[in-house]
Amino acid sequence: MLVAERHEKIVDTVNDRGSIRVSELSQIFKVTEETIRRDLEKLEKDGKLQRSHGGAVSIKDNNEAEAPYFEREITNVNEKKEVAAEAIKYVSINDRIILDASTTAWYMAKSLPDISLTVLTNSIKVAVELANREKVKVIAVGGAMLQKSLSFVGPQTTNALEYYHVNKAFISCHGIHAERGISDSNEMQALVKKKMFAISDQIYVLADHTKFGMQAFSRIASLDSIDHIITDSKTSNEQIRPFQDLSIKIIRP
Repeated sequence: MLVAERHEKIVDTVNDRGSIRVSELSQIFKVTEETIRRDLEKLEKDGKLQRSHGGAVSIKDNNEAEAPYFEREITNVNEKKEVAAEAIKYVSINDRIILDASTTAWYMAKSLPDISLTVLTNSIKVAVELANREKVKVIAVGGAMLQKSLSFVGPQTTNALEYYHVNKAFISCHGIHAERGISDSNEMQALVKKKMFAISDQIYVLADHTKFGMQAFSRIASLDSIDHIITDSKTSNEQIRPFQDLSIKIIRP
């Protein structure tokens, strides 16, 4: 395969997936990781993609890059369930918590015990899932509905969040980067999550192994605002290493 042809296919692959790691591209194109890194450097200079720590992210239609909920619901299911199961261990009776509109938070809601809790959310799916819990008080904030994520965003949502204070927030993201913080593919979601951070005492970021080293379009917050990162057992020591010198507790099954 000619270099120009490989470059074209790399861009197509990154755009199709939204983000991808160097190791995966190396396997796909059967070249060394060093070759892929040089390819990505050239493609970034040409404005075709954006490099991230350990991979690359698409710059095509970034603000609308959020995948439909039904697609995210069946992506990395086992890993998301593993993260959700670990996160539930940090929920206590009488907690006031936030669950965002991520599929990982929905898996968490599905497994929450029926105990005395207050759950604040902008997710229709989470609110409906918890509707049959007798002891769980659910507060859903409204706003403009995003069909792809079945969630509410916008000024009405962030303004509504101003009226609340919680002791724990469980929030997922599209990318978590040791230098650039955490980010989301959709700007409106990122703004809501930023507000959720501001009204929470403790922040638990829910991130499976595919999120590490990635940087999406919209920045949510820097890493110094995070208390815990809950990930899955597939997350490698190499992925965790850049975060070990930070004051963040990494929780991995």
